[in-house]
Amino acid sequence: MEVKTSLLDNMIGVGDMVLLEPLSEDSFLENLKNRFDHNEIYTYIGSVVISMNPYRSLPIYTPDKVEEYRNRNFYELSPHIYALADEAYRSLRDQDKDQCILITGESGAGKTEASKLVMSYVAAVCGKGQEVNKVKEQLLQSNPVLEAFGNAKTVRNDNSSRFGKYMDIEFDFKGDPLGGVISNYLLEKSRVVKQPRGERNFHIFYQLLSGASDDTLKKLKLHRDFSKYNYLSLDSAVVNGLDDAANFRTVRNAMQIVGFMEDEVQSVLELVAAVLKLGNIEFKPESRCNGTDESRIKDKNGGLMDEKQETKSLFLMKSVLERAFSYRTVEAKMEKVSTTLNVAQAYYARDALAKNLYSRLFSWLVTRINESIKVTKTRHKVMGVLDIYGFEIFEDNSFEQFIINYCNEKLQQIFIELTLREEQEEYVREVCLWFYISVFNMLYNQNGILAMLDEECLRPGTVTDETFLDKLNTVCAEHQHFESRLSKNSKFLTDHSLPHSCFRIQHYAGKVLYRVEGFVDKNNDLLYRDLSQAMYKANHSLIKQLFPEGNPAKVNLKRPPTAGFQFRASVGTLMRNLQTKNPNYIRCIKPNDKKASHIFTESLVRHQVRYLGLMENVRVRRAGYAFRQAYEPCLERYKMLCKRTWPHWRGPAREGVEVLMADLQVPAEEFSYGRSKIFIRNPRTLFFLEERRRQCLQDLATLIQKIYRGWKCRSQFLLLKKSQIVVAAWYRRYAQQKKYQRIKSATTVVQSYTRGWQVRREYRKFFRANAGKKIYDFTIQRIMQKYFLGLKSTMPSMSPIDKNWPARPYLFLDGVHTELRRIFHLWRCKKYRSQFTEEKKAVYEEKLEASEIFKDKKALYPSSVSQPFKGDYLEISKNPKYQKLSSAMDEKVLLADVVNKINRANGKGTARIFLLTKKSVVLADQKTGQVKASVPLPDLTSVSVSTQSDGFFALKLKEVRDPSVKGDFLLSSEHLIEIITKLHRIGATAADREQLNIDISDEFLVQFKQDKVCVKFIQGAPKNGNSVSCKRKNNRLLEVSVPTTA
Repeated sequence: MEVKTSLLDNMIGVGDMVLLEPLSEDSFLENLKNRFDHNEIYTYIGSVVISMNPYRSLPIYTPDKVEEYRNRNFYELSPHIYALADEAYRSLRDQDKDQCILITGESGAGKTEASKLVMSYVAAVCGKGQEVNKVKEQLLQSNPVLEAFGNAKTVRNDNSSRFGKYMDIEFDFKGDPLGGVISNYLLEKSRVVKQPRGERNFHIFYQLLSGASDDTLKKLKLHRDFSKYNYLSLDSAVVNGLDDAANFRTVRNAMQIVGFMEDEVQSVLELVAAVLKLGNIEFKPESRCNGTDESRIKDKNGGLMDEKQETKSLFLMKSVLERAFSYRTVEAKMEKVSTTLNVAQAYYARDALAKNLYSRLFSWLVTRINESIKVTKTRHKVMGVLDIYGFEIFEDNSFEQFIINYCNEKLQQIFIELTLREEQEEYVREVCLWFYISVFNMLYNQNGILAMLDEECLRPGTVTDETFLDKLNTVCAEHQHFESRLSKNSKFLTDHSLPHSCFRIQHYAGKVLYRVEGFVDKNNDLLYRDLSQAMYKANHSLIKQLFPEGNPAKVNLKRPPTAGFQFRASVGTLMRNLQTKNPNYIRCIKPNDKKASHIFTESLVRHQVRYLGLMENVRVRRAGYAFRQAYEPCLERYKMLCKRTWPHWRGPAREGVEVLMADLQVPAEEFSYGRSKIFIRNPRTLFFLEERRRQCLQDLATLIQKIYRGWKCRSQFLLLKKSQIVVAAWYRRYAQQKKYQRIKSATTVVQSYTRGWQVRREYRKFFRANAGKKIYDFTIQRIMQKYFLGLKSTMPSMSPIDKNWPARPYLFLDGVHTELRRIFHLWRCKKYRSQFTEEKKAVYEEKLEASEIFKDKKALYPSSVSQPFKGDYLEISKNPKYQKLSSAMDEKVLLADVVNKINRANGKGTARIFLLTKKSVVLADQKTGQVKASVPLPDLTSVSVSTQSDGFFALKLKEVRDPSVKGDFLLSSEHLIEIITKLHRIGATAADREQLNIDISDEFLVQFKQDKVCVKFIQGAPKNGNSVSCKRKNNRLLEVSVPTTA
């Protein structure tokens, strides 16, 4: 079920000021502050929306919020700008009424953001389609373009609109947008050449220098450094929260979406660059021969002109531009008078050209956007959105502030008039009793001052700002809203807060002090004809288009209208346009001057409430009827207060409301029935209805809770009852099953006993004769069965080294138990051996033979068990170093290693390569690979080794009488066990010779030529560390010292 939140539900403060009780200025402000502190920035005064600028982003503008307010009654939900936008759009779409949304407030109050929110909401709720979406996107994307060229940072607002904008959005009969027309009012072009302290120029200048690519800046001959341009203020060039580079990319994209061609965008940027460079032109004074002063452009011209004397920015010859800045031609009838301009006048002409160039460029942009978004179909319905500058009071107020405040006076006047008219028309339309209300007119007509300014500018003779002020002091001296030190009114003669060159006007928003300096020049807005004609000569199509009066063929000697006259005419047209439409108001208020969130300055807000006339607006609404509501939602909201209308009323809604009010006994003078609405005069009556409704809702909530709790308890009871039945059924089943199992078990026992008794009685005579032997055989059989089954479950692992075996259960099974253990061990050894490859078998056979030879005989043996027998340690067949030695071997080398040959003379060793084949033992030089000795295996009689952990071994040869034979070999190797094992295996496998004898002893004889030397092994601590050392003791004794093992 869809949940609706009424304006009166969950209110923070009062959502509609018309319902405020008691009504006073203090309570009005307190209500605004209370809502502002709770992030409720919107409040109603009837159909008028008050918008407080929060100075931060709030999560109240999401697509879900748009859907929430779509097609809803204005008072159905809490106050929001979407409610007003939806009401205006539905009135336009469904009732065919042209609408206008007037957004007013002073600078920094959030008017521009409010206008964008209205346009984005309308774009979101209207129809869809490729063409419609294109139009919506163009309308929305026109905002970034106009903001970049028409907005600037001021002391009160970082994105202040420095022009007025009124957009007429046109719709078809379905409510889909067709296009629009934008009107702009009075761009503050004086900002181009001069900005007050703490403010900066229009955004586009900073965006161009910050966001354009290096190539673009190079083409435009610009630098990124702001300080290089005189027209750009430096104290506020960078604004916190504004990313000029990103905004420039947004503007470029928006211009493409709106419909600007690439060459048009380039032309616009060239003109922006031209304005910047104009500010860098400087002049120097020169004296003519006749004594008059004239000016010349300095050679340092800010990069405006290149070496070819052609201006890249204005596409002009230097001579043409210099003459336009140095001379002024005045034409009167058939005469032409040319006068020189001094330096001050040249600077004035330069600034006037820059202001006019930028102002006309802005007007051209608006016209170009209008060409893209103009309606090509028949016009049906129009919604106007007015976003115009707010009321301004600065420290230094000039002509621009005067006409801005004049426009705000007119808007305030039309607000009061249209508010009264709308209020009275609704009462007349609803045939409701209405007494005309007289409202105090807070407005002051300032047309007289503008008229006097135009008159002063047009009169012959010397016209200055002082003469204009004198005229004001003469004509307006007695006016109650005009103040001046020089007027005839004596009460201002001693007012030191009023300077002599200023005048003060009492506006509806307060007193404003205007400095008269510049009023005449800014109103004249003169651009010398020479400059217009020079611009027309530019080699740039857009510049020529902006200065059509410079065409020599169309010289017009008529004086152009003043700025004040043009603005007054355009404002008059705007007011007439607004009066033809149904108005919708958004009154923007800024809570503080610091542009900070969560700060509510009561004095500032009080001042805005006063000059916006919000209290008077509330009194106008409350003077008639404070609250009105259509019959259907009224009955829907309060029907529970009457038994006859609750829960459903079957008849017309008005009759239901009449029955409801009669049942509640509300006095007849407190309300009135219209055609479609009920009008309630006093807010107390509405609060009475709301209080009764709140109490009734509490009673209904209690009733619903009671019914729910009863239903919940009954449901819980029925569930428990059903569960109890199920549990009981399952338990009874379980109990019967257990009982059956016990009976069955008892029956089986009884049957077994009975059958046993019968068998014993039947076969007693046969059983008695052989009972002992049968019992014995049966017992033995059961024991053997139990033994084998137990042995099966406790069998050890398949590892041959696992010595575990189950314990013997019975003594008589000792032989069987031992034999089974032996058989099992042989079987798992066989299974283990079956996994070996031939190579692995050979390795294990060698290891087994080494074990048979050396185990428990040689101390070196245990450390060799874990080392695999590699054989060829030198990789003699692969190593190129031993290629010659390898080729000399006729048979396969079984072992190749480096050994030390012991010298009998000193006991020291010499490295030799030891090679073993199936037929011989070869000793070769390690460095050269030259064979030193080759001994056939049949000549070996025995091998002698010690019992110690050394690597010494002696190869003993057959005795030969030949004195040339050197005798036995005493060698040392790290792979002693492997060498002797392989020698022994070769001798064992050879059928033509005897098996090699292995002599293991700590003292043995070695034959060296004709002498026999005793080699003796002793244990001790050698001098050179833990290594084995051999030392000659005498001619017959070599002593080998072996380190003691721990």
